[in-house]
Amino acid sequence: MPRHFLRDDSLTHDEQREVLTLAFELKKDRLARQPFAGPRAVAVLFDKSSTRTRVSFCVGIAELGGYPLVIDAAGSQIGRGESIEDTTRVLDRQVAAIVWRTFEQSRMRTMAALAQVPVINALTDEFHPCQVLADLQTVAEEFGGVGSLLGTKLAYLGDGANNMAHSYLLGCAVAGMDVAIAAPASHLPDQQILADATALARQHGGTVTVCADPAEAVAGARVVTTDAWVSMGMEAEREERQRPFVPYRVTRALMAQAEPDAIFLHCLPAYRGQEVDSEVIDGPASRVFQEAENRLHAQKALLCWLEETS
Repeated sequence: MPRHFLRDDSLTHDEQREVLTLAFELKKDRLARQPFAGPRAVAVLFDKSSTRTRVSFCVGIAELGGYPLVIDAAGSQIGRGESIEDTTRVLDRQVAAIVWRTFEQSRMRTMAALAQVPVINALTDEFHPCQVLADLQTVAEEFGGVGSLLGTKLAYLGDGANNMAHSYLLGCAVAGMDVAIAAPASHLPDQQILADATALARQHGGTVTVCADPAEAVAGARVVTTDAWVSMGMEAEREERQRPFVPYRVTRALMAQAEPDAIFLHCLPAYRGQEVDSEVIDGPASRVFQEAENRLHAQKALLCWLEETS
């Protein structure tokens, strides 16, 4: 049976380390592995708009010797109501893997239950696990390798109920990190995801904290991160959604309350003056473009690992 990557805890602690170690190798030699030579096709489906996901997967698949078969919802039958089941049965007879950026996590689970090839979550409303793999690679690069993740504290500020908060909870817990989510009471993480992350953190030596105070979250943190306050599909609620998050803006003063060597991450796109000040995201602590590049290397490593283990 194929292995899938549907959420951050689809990988065990040791498996996550294997993928990150391979990501380091592939960053040093981008053409070191060619599992899709032929070229074999990898389907990359987009139900949502994308820049970094589209670029990194398409470039990565090509560097792995494959052909990125990009399918946008507007130009496909799945965008006109064809069932996920029928689409899956068509694709998995012809492609080596399926990458999907879509809406509800249930859609991803439906595809994975039928697919005979690996299915990768390139973003859903609930999770963004490929982004967090790249973030973990970036943190490891900064602080001494994959082993340095153990015990490192990451603080996330803003919407605690969104896909980035959920993926940080799970991905950092799998890595054995300490993760703190600072969010208003109206936007707290899903309770089941929080429970899953807490159990994983306990298993791997990390901790999980959810609080309302940004200063409490960043105390002792070597990584500070946030996300846009208005996610895709919520643009009509912009003014209403921004109001609760104003106290969670990442400012230079807030960064100063983290560890002296703390770095700033953001999955992008970023809106300067809203969730983060320009002097932070464009300042010396920012690693956002290193982080964006690492989407390429982490996803290539994931594709190779899934191909080898499926």
